[in-house]
Amino acid sequence: MAWRGVHITKPGRLSLKDGQIVVAQEEGEVRLPLEDIGWIILDEPRLTLTSTLLAACAEQGIALIHTDARHMPISTTLPFHTHHRQAGIAALQLGLSLPFKKRCWQAIVRAKITNQAAVLAQTGRNQSEALHAMAKLVSSGDSENVEARAARHYWSALFHDFIRDDPADLRNKMLNYGYAVMRAMLARALVGAGLIPSLGLHHASQTNAYNLVDDMIEPFRPLVDALVFERCATRTPTDEMNVDDRRALAGLPLQSVQMGKSLLGVMAATESCIASLVQAMEMESAALLTLPILKPSPPITENPP
Repeated sequence: MAWRGVHITKPGRLSLKDGQIVVAQEEGEVRLPLEDIGWIILDEPRLTLTSTLLAACAEQGIALIHTDARHMPISTTLPFHTHHRQAGIAALQLGLSLPFKKRCWQAIVRAKITNQAAVLAQTGRNQSEALHAMAKLVSSGDSENVEARAARHYWSALFHDFIRDDPADLRNKMLNYGYAVMRAMLARALVGAGLIPSLGLHHASQTNAYNLVDDMIEPFRPLVDALVFERCATRTPTDEMNVDDRRALAGLPLQSVQMGKSLLGVMAATESCIASLVQAMEMESAALLTLPILKPSPPITENPP
């Protein structure tokens, strides 16, 4: 069972031998069992991969995350048609009723806002109760757009002098990197379950190949937020994102999250979440959808603004 990721930040050559990934770099050679790998982040432009390795990664369901010249994740390579009920799952997905989709979105938004409240508690903001109250107001389909109201409260409470769409802000760079890693994990789990990532429950953009991914990632986002807050607590927004930051964000799938009564690693949690989505679809019951829950931990200390 896959349980680890690989983050490569130096030039080298990746190949396959005896069921193992061979990473050959200037410092030497490392071999890793292919069956242990869940994701690989190619965070260096001077890397070469053999076609045999690419095919083996697809067969194993390994997500390959590619980065651009700024070291930001730009694409994910995923296998297709790997599920034994591919056509059946697709037909099930295409036939979902609008009321079912709305109930699922209600559960997703409630879980997201609840997890945002946990992050505020963890970061010592003491404003989490307002978010808990908002979570209770989310109706089927979130027709009142409570998600947006909660987001405004959340970001203003979490970070000082923060604009979410400022590309120069270190916090945004790290958030975007972490969300991309989490997005790849959800995409991996979705295609592994036979689902079509472009067919969402709430998101429905005709230009988005990952509508369903962008639905299911919402309760996982606060996990990224908490890590970014921790790494930025003693730094300024004008600082640059460094390789240690990227390495920490690449390790997000190794963190733990509560899924029902079980504490799972994030990668396993995404698989469990998507498996519950398929079960909910089959029974047409949003109550069967299991979503991650963040537990507040001791507050993180930061420098005063």
